[in-house]
Amino acid sequence: MQHTQLFIDGEWRESRSAETIVVVNPATEDIIGSVSHARHADLDDAVSAAGKGFKIWRKMSPLDRSHIMRTAANLLRERINRIATVMTLEQGKPVAESKTEINASADILDWFAEEARRTYGRVVPARGEGIYNLVLKEPVGPVAAFTPWNFPISQAVRKLGAALAAGCSVIIKPPEETPASPAELVRALADAGLPKGVVNLVFGTPAEISSYLIAHPAIRKISFTGSTPVGKQLASLAGLHMKRITMELGGHAPAIIFDDADVKFAATVLAAGKYRNAGQVCIAPTRFLVQDALYEEFISEFVERTVALKLGNGFDEGVTIGPLANDRRQAALSSFVEDAVQSGAKVAAGGGRGQNKGYFFAPTVLIDVPTTARAMNEEPFGPLALIQRFKTFDDALEEANRLPFGLASYAYTRSIRNATAISAAIESGMLSINHYGLALPELPFGGVKDSGYGSEGGLEAVESYLATKFVSQASPAD
Repeated sequence: MQHTQLFIDGEWRESRSAETIVVVNPATEDIIGSVSHARHADLDDAVSAAGKGFKIWRKMSPLDRSHIMRTAANLLRERINRIATVMTLEQGKPVAESKTEINASADILDWFAEEARRTYGRVVPARGEGIYNLVLKEPVGPVAAFTPWNFPISQAVRKLGAALAAGCSVIIKPPEETPASPAELVRALADAGLPKGVVNLVFGTPAEISSYLIAHPAIRKISFTGSTPVGKQLASLAGLHMKRITMELGGHAPAIIFDDADVKFAATVLAAGKYRNAGQVCIAPTRFLVQDALYEEFISEFVERTVALKLGNGFDEGVTIGPLANDRRQAALSSFVEDAVQSGAKVAAGGGRGQNKGYFFAPTVLIDVPTTARAMNEEPFGPLALIQRFKTFDDALEEANRLPFGLASYAYTRSIRNATAISAAIESGMLSINHYGLALPELPFGGVKDSGYGSEGGLEAVESYLATKFVSQASPAD
C-alpha cells in the first residue's frame, strides 16, 4: 500500500480536510494505495506558494535553472527501477515500457534544461540614431498544468520542463488513477534543489480543481493534455479569463499504406506503435488505410504481429501488453467492436476482454470497417486497429482528413511523389513517413483542428511559456 501526499511550498503534506482517494491496480483490480484529496483551501495554499516561487525562480539565472533540471533528470535515471515498479503497479504497462517512459522523461528534462539557456530575445535595427529596439522574453507567470494517466511521468515532464525552462512556477494536477509516478518526478525536482513553491503538486476532483485554478487571477497560463471535449471546456473557461493555453487533445491517426510500400516493415512498425501502452496513446495509428494491391498481405502481416503479443500483468515474464486504465475503457472498447461488427466489419484478431480479472482487452484487428462505424469516428484509445482499403491517392486523403482530429498521421511508400504529396495535403500537426519518428524531445509535438493548440516539444514548447516585451530606448538629449 502506498499513499501519495500533496506537495505544496516545498513540503509533502496531507490535504487540510484529510480526504483521500483510493488507487487501484488495473491488472488485478486490487486497491494498492491512496492519494490526498485537495480542496479549495489547499489550492489557495498552492497558488500562494506558486506566487512566491515564481518571484524566486524567474530571478535565477538560466544556467542555474538548467543545472537543477539536469540534476533531476539524473535522479530519475538513478531511481528508475523503483519508479518503474510504482508505474506498472498503478498504470499497468509492462515494466519494460515503464522504464522506457522514465528514461525518455529524463531526456525530455535534459532537453528543456538546455533550452532554458536559449530563451533569446533580439535587437531590431532602429530608424533613428541613438535608439535601441529590444525584444525581451520573460516568463508568463504561474502555470496550472493538467496531465493524463496514460503516460504519468512523460506527460507531466513536458509541461514542467517547458515551464521551468522559461522561468515559470507551476501547480500541476496529475491523474488520481496514477498519482505516485508523477509524485516521483516532483520528488526528483525537489531533491535536485528546486526552490520552495516553484512546483506544487495537487490531486482531487478534476473539474473542481481546473475550474478554480483557471479562474484564479494569479494563474497566467494553462496547459492541458486529455480528451477533446474536456479540452474545449477548459479552453473556453481560459478564454473568459484571457489566459494563455496549450491544449494537447485527442487524435484518430490515419496510417496510409500505399501499394508500393514495404509491407512487412510497415506492419511491424505500425503494430508496435498501435499496441504500445495497450493502445492508450494519443498518437497511436488507429485508422489503417491500405491500397488495394497490398490489402490482403498487410492484413496477414499485421494480424500475425497482433496475435504474437502476450496480454497480462506488467510484472509477468514475457508480457508485452498490459491492461486498460479502468473498467470504463473496457466497456468502451467492447461497445466499439460490437457496433463495428453490426455495421459489417469482420474480426480478424481479438475482439474480447481477454482476462477474467483486471481491465484487460485483447489486441484486436477489425477489417473491412465501414466509415459509419462509431470506432471510425470516435477515438478508440485502446488496442483496436481498424483496417479499410482504398483505391486512389485522393481516396486515402479524403478519409485521412475526414475527421475533425488532426494530431498525428503516418504513411508508408517508396514513392517520393507520394511522400511529397501527402506531406503537403495531410491535415495533421505531425506526419511520420516510413518510420515511427514522433515525440522526441527536440521535435514539435501538437495537433491542429480539434486535436489541440500549441506544441509540447521542441523550442516551440518553451515559447508558449514566454511573454514578449518590446523596449524602445533612446539616448537622452544632451
